[in-house]
Amino acid sequence: MTSRPTLAVVMDPIADIKFSKDSTLAMLLAAQADGFDLRYLEMGDLMLRDGVALGRTRPLKVFKDPARWFELGDPVLQRLGDLDAILMRKDPPFDTEYIYSTYILERAQDQGALVVNDPRGLRDMNEKVYTAWFPQCCAPTLITRDMSDMHAFLTEHDKIVCKPLHGMGGRSIFVLERGDKNTNVVFETLTDYGSNYAIVQRYLPEIVTGGDSRVLLVDGTPIPFALARIPSSEDNRGNLAAGATGVGRPLRERDLFLTSQIGPSLAERGMLFVGLDVIGDYVTEINVTSPTGIRELDQQFGIDIAALLIAAIRRRLERR
Repeated sequence: MTSRPTLAVVMDPIADIKFSKDSTLAMLLAAQADGFDLRYLEMGDLMLRDGVALGRTRPLKVFKDPARWFELGDPVLQRLGDLDAILMRKDPPFDTEYIYSTYILERAQDQGALVVNDPRGLRDMNEKVYTAWFPQCCAPTLITRDMSDMHAFLTEHDKIVCKPLHGMGGRSIFVLERGDKNTNVVFETLTDYGSNYAIVQRYLPEIVTGGDSRVLLVDGTPIPFALARIPSSEDNRGNLAAGATGVGRPLRERDLFLTSQIGPSLAERGMLFVGLDVIGDYVTEINVTSPTGIRELDQQFGIDIAALLIAAIRRRLERR
């Protein structure tokens, strides 16, 4: 690592972010303050040539100014492996194009860069399916394409939550009770008449008062506060994008148990920034692609989560 290391970010267009809410901007501000030279890329700037990961990077400066939060220089084609660190912060959807980008970033990591989060983990850890690796942390869950099995699960639990495996931001989430006449059409829609996998989970009533809490992990260590996203009175979904209200709270003993079960394993696999979604006593999703919640918790509790992440990246680079 050079005396002034380089950190690149792969993200959606920086001009379109919400200045006061964006976690990636918080990370970039922290990295710049810590002495990193910043580079900027979007998905279309990544490429492979004869096995070498390349990127059309642009020098980036960021500012704590809602009227002017970034400045970009001219693009330069360079080997991504020559960068010290790369933040992969492209938002979902997690589609085929996203998967292709992880192959390029994996080559960049093989050729010298530290990629956060690890591209292999980004491919392997579907945010809903990967909870199956920690069943002791989860409520009853079924992943299937079979609609009759979904009906049996509903009969067993009386009230369930149904979701597609690729959704984000609360999209296409349904709550069903036994006897609901919409049950068939919900199962048909989510599975495309048995052609696609979907996930159903026992409904957790704690979401009404306690919300869907985002618990953040930095290199396996939990931030001591969670962001409880309380659904509105007119919605079941604990997603800020769906109108939920974010209320910070200290971690509970059960939260610490969940993070102790999941955090070390993810850190070992190079997942330095992860968000667990927790309802009541259970983890419902493990978010590894582009977790958010930094700005809300920083504002409510006077912490600097992004600085903790950059310090973790520094430690990883020093070990390399």
